[in-house]
Amino acid sequence: MPPSRSRPIFFTTFLAMAVSACTELAPVLPGQAVRGAAIKTPPGAPEGTCWDTEITPAIVETVTRQEIIRPAELDANGNVTKPAIVRSSTQQEILRPRSETWFQTLCPAQLSPDTVATLQRALAARGHFTSRITGTIDRPTQTAIRRYQNTLGLDSDQLSLENARKLGLVTIKL
Repeated sequence: MPPSRSRPIFFTTFLAMAVSACTELAPVLPGQAVRGAAIKTPPGAPEGTCWDTEITPAIVETVTRQEIIRPAELDANGNVTKPAIVRSSTQQEILRPRSETWFQTLCPAQLSPDTVATLQRALAARGHFTSRITGTIDRPTQTAIRRYQNTLGLDSDQLSLENARKLGLVTIKL
């Protein structure tokens, strides 16, 4: 049987796809939407504000129960003459339901290169950012934002307005 000519093409295509999956995403530049933060808003949110959500997945446990339909039958010596009949049933139980928590974020227009560079320096001062200061929301910046906010109970790489205030990036209205 002659070798297939499609095999090298398939391998080359597969290799190209695998390598492209390893490349870093383009950084978010000022003025670009950051994960759609400006698009989603909770009901009743003031106009002109930007929001995002933290999704906490449900915790589901699979429980298997066994019910004896008929017990085993034993002879006078205690030997099993008929084995027990057991029915197994499996159920899923929700230990914690899924939740969605809204939090206000900076709007894309507020994320100028100077503001992002200040954010990167503030995160670096707290030990969360170790990359080069670029002034763009790139992958290392998003990772640092998530690390910082995790210490405050928010698992998101989208900087909350509250945490931006704690970092000194946004003034607090008195």
